Amino acid sequence: MSDSIISRGNSLPRRSFLRVAGASAAAASLVLAGCDTSTPPPVAVDQNLLSLAEGDPGLLNYLYLLEQLEAAFYQRVVTAPPADFRPGEQAFFEDLRDHELVHRETLRYVLGTSAYDAVLATPIPFDFSSLTLTTRAGVLAAAQQLEDLGVAAYAGALRLVRAASTVALLAKIASVEARHAAFVRDLLTPGSFAGDDVVVSTDGLQSAGVAKTPTQVVAETKAFFLPVVVSIDALPQA
Repeated sequence: MSDSIISRGNSLPRRSFLRVAGASAAAASLVLAGCDTSTPPPVAVDQNLLSLAEGDPGLLNYLYLLEQLEAAFYQRVVTAPPADFRPGEQAFFEDLRDHELVHRETLRYVLGTSAYDAVLATPIPFDFSSLTLTTRAGVLAAAQQLEDLGVAAYAGALRLVRAASTVALLAKIASVEARHAAFVRDLLTPGSFAGDDVVVSTDGLQSAGVAKTPTQVVAETKAFFLPVVVSIDALPQA
């Protein structure tokens, strides 16, 4: 016979027995819980995936990300301008940089703790290797690309924002972005600020700027965010 505590003939008092039995039952429950195959495995966090939230906060973060991109671009040009910049163009780009910094910080302030990078240890490093920034023509072409895209992004986002106060703020920023785009386009090709590639005629007397959805804009800018992938699946699209 086994040498168990019960088989020795020294039976436990009822209170002690219940304590032992209760402890055994608790231990058994922990073991069974640890063996439960229905417990989902931990999900690995992808450090290179940026998923924007839904609704107005997501749209504001989307535009905030674009303003960060533009500010970083102009800072890059101002720090290392092309040798063939014409007189005054360095100062022009410093002004453009300063405007984008104001836009960036305005959206950061509005977002507060909802800003996507509020908890990031370091900001997203933008990749401009796909651009030619060593020549005046290359810099102006890149600036036109980013400014035209920014204007189209605001035009598309303004249709999706719900809060009237947010629409009013974004419309003001969008008007400045449109001036940037017109200015840069005129530097590159005089008289092209209202080209039919950015202005669409709606009838004989009216026209409107091209609008692009978040999906279209992110597809055109994804090379600048690598290795980070920006997910806008939660954003409203229409």
